[in-house]
Amino acid sequence: MKYILIIGDGMADNPVPELGGLTPLQHADTPELDALASAGAVGSVRTCPDGLPPGSDTAIMSIFGCDPRKYYTGRAPLEAAATGVALRPGDVAYRCNMVTYEDSGLPFAERRILSHSAGSIDGETSAALARALFEDPGFKVRADAAGMMVYPALSFRHIAVQSGADVKGISLRPPHDHLGEIIAGILPSGCENAGALRELMELAFGVLDNHELNVKRRAEGKMPANGVWFWAEGTAARLPNFTEAYGKTGGVVSAVPLCHGIAALIGLERVSVEGATGELDTNYEGKAEAALKLLREHDFAAIHVEAPDECTHNGDLDGKLEAIRRIDARAVAPLMRGLRLAGWEHRILALSDHKTLTSTRGHDGDPVPFVIFDSRRDCRSGAKYCERDGERGVYVDSGTKLMDMLFER
Repeated sequence: MKYILIIGDGMADNPVPELGGLTPLQHADTPELDALASAGAVGSVRTCPDGLPPGSDTAIMSIFGCDPRKYYTGRAPLEAAATGVALRPGDVAYRCNMVTYEDSGLPFAERRILSHSAGSIDGETSAALARALFEDPGFKVRADAAGMMVYPALSFRHIAVQSGADVKGISLRPPHDHLGEIIAGILPSGCENAGALRELMELAFGVLDNHELNVKRRAEGKMPANGVWFWAEGTAARLPNFTEAYGKTGGVVSAVPLCHGIAALIGLERVSVEGATGELDTNYEGKAEAALKLLREHDFAAIHVEAPDECTHNGDLDGKLEAIRRIDARAVAPLMRGLRLAGWEHRILALSDHKTLTSTRGHDGDPVPFVIFDSRRDCRSGAKYCERDGERGVYVDSGTKLMDMLFER
């Protein structure tokens, strides 16, 4: 028996007026997911525990059976694990986004944040700007004084580590939840160390705003990466071993550090695919092929696709619909063909990790629809994979129960 997990990040949503009151999952053409739902069991699940931030960190930890209420120390340590960054006692990791602040003559704190990803900046430019920032003499002096260093990544998602930091009481806001807002009310706050982070963010703006790479980006009609945003703070994380918990081996196919970090911490193989970007243009077929390759040697494979979430954060409803269609046609369809050709009996769990709302461009912790399909039987549910039909099915109160359901435990 082969077991497959498919996560379409942020696919789930609330009804959208522009879609006639339908959700994107209801509106998009998804014959493959709907076929799984029609023959499988459809329900809804709360993946983000009450009291914790709704997001892929808490949701995907839950889906992999790691209770965030017990193991969650912050998002950044999970992503740090993906790149091999070792946190020492007293270290705090942060996500360090490259972001876009509006071009205006206003003081720094009175500007609006326009993009959490600097317009989905390409990895090479993002890494070059991060290096240039921490090489700037004035910024480096203040960063060294704060015990801060950065580990550039080939995306907008860098990791910063601060030594000897006290973050008790600190409030750091996810930038994707505050797009279009004036930043004065959402800058770091709550403790003395927050002041050091605010200072570094303002200094970074001064260094990056007119950097030659950003001058070039503006000339090309692109958003400048004229700032950094610290958030998702946390200390070193330890998660339970997946194989010891479930008796299965396997791997995780993803383009984002969060998923690879969770995979590393639970002992699953991390698989990167050439052309996988975390955006709408990702290599969907390559992810399906990589999952099938994993299944030749293992029991379990997970595919994670970030595109629907990023499109929603960017306010791109058409892009979200297209991302959902591409997951169906270019990832699920070839995966199903490969499973049939191999002659493997299989069980599939497919779901959105959390809702990402078109109305707010931010995350939401409400339950999301899931489907479990078993190639050995037809449940004849006749359902579609969408929020409405998920609500009509079984309700699962914690995402930590999903792996037991997939593995029939």
